[in-house]
Amino acid sequence: MTISPLMPVYGRCEVAPVRGDGCYLFDAQGREWLDMASGIAVNCLGHGHPHLVAAIQKQAATLMHTSNLYKAPAQEHLAQRLVELTFADTVFFTNSGAEAFECALKTALSYHYAAGNPHKHRVITFSNAFHGRTMAAISATDQEKLRKGFEPLPDWFKVVPFDDLAAAEAAIDDSVGAFMVEPIQGEGGIRPASLEFLRGLRALADERGLLLILDEVQCGVARTGALFAHEHYGITPDIMAIAKGIGGGFPVGACLATERAAAGMVIGTHGSTYGGNPLAMAACEAVLDIVAEPEFLQRVTAMGARLTEALEQMIPNHDDLFESVRGRGLMLGLKLKSDSRAFVTHARSHGILAVAAGDNIVRLLPPLTIGEQQIRECVDRLSAAARSYQPAVAA
Repeated sequence: MTISPLMPVYGRCEVAPVRGDGCYLFDAQGREWLDMASGIAVNCLGHGHPHLVAAIQKQAATLMHTSNLYKAPAQEHLAQRLVELTFADTVFFTNSGAEAFECALKTALSYHYAAGNPHKHRVITFSNAFHGRTMAAISATDQEKLRKGFEPLPDWFKVVPFDDLAAAEAAIDDSVGAFMVEPIQGEGGIRPASLEFLRGLRALADERGLLLILDEVQCGVARTGALFAHEHYGITPDIMAIAKGIGGGFPVGACLATERAAAGMVIGTHGSTYGGNPLAMAACEAVLDIVAEPEFLQRVTAMGARLTEALEQMIPNHDDLFESVRGRGLMLGLKLKSDSRAFVTHARSHGILAVAAGDNIVRLLPPLTIGEQQIRECVDRLSAAARSYQPAVAA
């Protein structure tokens, strides 16, 4: 047998964490890394946060799982809390962002079906989007690296250029029922939508009888300094998919919707075996206890501004390598003049973990609990990595 026991679908690096503490990860030999990836925007409270750990431990000893055949008091309580905090009137809990995307898509299609318009089964999405790795999710992007090997794919989506309102409007025909967009693209290269674009999509949806679906799996849950990124734009969606940070490291997601948008989601239209189990709900409650507080959101904004400033001060010292910084809050992208993936690999040898993204971007997605000391360490370690880095020369 030549295949590994773990299906070889990941290009895993040499870092092998066995323990975490705050903004740091450690391997079995005690080697330390500053974690500026936080599980790709998942560990929003860092590693080993006492409030989150205590909530999970207490719930694990009480009740981990029953079934959605029964009433779910923990789900009901968390759903009400999310309704009070957001635009939504109703919530469906999932296990991941991809499942939240799937629920959002089904919610939109069922809305038009229930309204007597089943022909409105297509959704306009945007170039370089990332909505997950299910067959529907990879159908919603034009990224060849995600689609290759799985075609032909469903033709439910029309992909147009990101941040191009005219292209979005031109793509509307009688088969289109919704827009789906990330307010800030993550894997696509930390690209914030412009104010005109997102407000324009909202206006077009209202004018043409479409739904606006937001994917805030990566940019949501306080990552940008607001509880959800769309709050910066002064708009609300009809449907929103969230995950990652909402569980603080526990696998959980959710689809949030208005009463109008969820009109077709009736008994039997959707379900999940594990979605919304009591252990996941306890994790989410603990995360919201902290990140939904105004003081916490203000601190994320302040730390994001501080990290942005520190990176901007660093860039001129290595202007042969770094170009600019973009993003919002603690969802930042450091633009390189060469391959960002190669630099991320090199930076690990200097004790810092980041994530590469499209457009030669190094994603910096630290725990939202990051402090001044870790910001200084981040810039020091990036600078040290830059000084010793030799970009590959194209043949």
